[in-house]
Amino acid sequence: MLDQVYGGNSVQDWGISILIIICALLINKLISILNRKIIRKITAKSSLRLDDIFFRTLEKPVLSGIMLLAIWIALGRLDLGTKGDDIIRKSYDILVVLNITWFFARLATALIEEAFANRNSREGRFKVDTRLLPLVKRGVLIFVWFTGIIAALHNIGITLTALLGTLGIGGIAFALAAQDTIKNMFGGVTIFTDNTFHIGDTIKFDSTEGTVVDIGLRSTRVCTYDQRLVTIPNYKLTDAVITNISSEPARRIVMELGLTYDTTPEKMREAMTILKDMPNRIPGVRDKDVAVVFTDFADSALVITYTYFIRKSANINDTRSDVNFKILHSFTQAGLNFAFPSRTVYFDSGKLTVES
Repeated sequence: MLDQVYGGNSVQDWGISILIIICALLINKLISILNRKIIRKITAKSSLRLDDIFFRTLEKPVLSGIMLLAIWIALGRLDLGTKGDDIIRKSYDILVVLNITWFFARLATALIEEAFANRNSREGRFKVDTRLLPLVKRGVLIFVWFTGIIAALHNIGITLTALLGTLGIGGIAFALAAQDTIKNMFGGVTIFTDNTFHIGDTIKFDSTEGTVVDIGLRSTRVCTYDQRLVTIPNYKLTDAVITNISSEPARRIVMELGLTYDTTPEKMREAMTILKDMPNRIPGVRDKDVAVVFTDFADSALVITYTYFIRKSANINDTRSDVNFKILHSFTQAGLNFAFPSRTVYFDSGKLTVES
């Protein structure tokens, strides 16, 4: 039975190859337990952080490497034909390089995170803006993976020059498309260096207004007030007028209040006094820069323009509502009447005259 041949190999040969892979899985499990139970506890007692980072980032690539080696041995002892052996060899020329690249990508990411954490935990002036962390990580990962992929393709005889040459018109299109990518990358760097806005800020760009949730190498994502996620290319943000709403020290509110024409000058001054005293009545209103001006004799009203500022720490909508309620309550108590559009009708000797 063991001598029966399937796919050019006996059952015994297939069984041994499968057993090799199973043994590799068991070895991987043993290494994971050893790393978690013993090695990490030993490195945790060390004053150096580099050994912790190294063993943490090395574990998964090592486990992957063991499996690649086991599959290589298992397939190598089988008769798969010249074409099959050639496919396996070329595949492994790529996979081994990509596995090594994966390790360096993990190591680079961990080292960058550690470097940012160390610089910001120290006392002093030289702190690193943590908003740069996602940008730096993505930039390094792109570089590492690009280098690894080029090296893997070179192993099987494909160079970057030859690849672009074979693409022909496609290579030209690729180069043209890369222009926008490069513009977006420089746009992302500009956003960080100019401190235009931060993650968590509320901004207004053209007709889009919302909270910045992510700043990437290619684009910035903004969550609008209706909970829609808008993705904006970075180069557009660098060329446009951006209003950073979160950076304002206070929110300016301008109101026009119309009182009826039967309001006496004394009552107008009383209304203006009530409005000027609003910061003492509503905690969210800033106690400076309040402006109350008798601005106009309108068609149906005596107009008072009231300008006040809401503190940055206060809730804008709640404060505006509190101010409006307080104005309505105070004006009602003082006998001040709000005006509304009206018409006066005159009867003179049977003639009807209407004035708006």
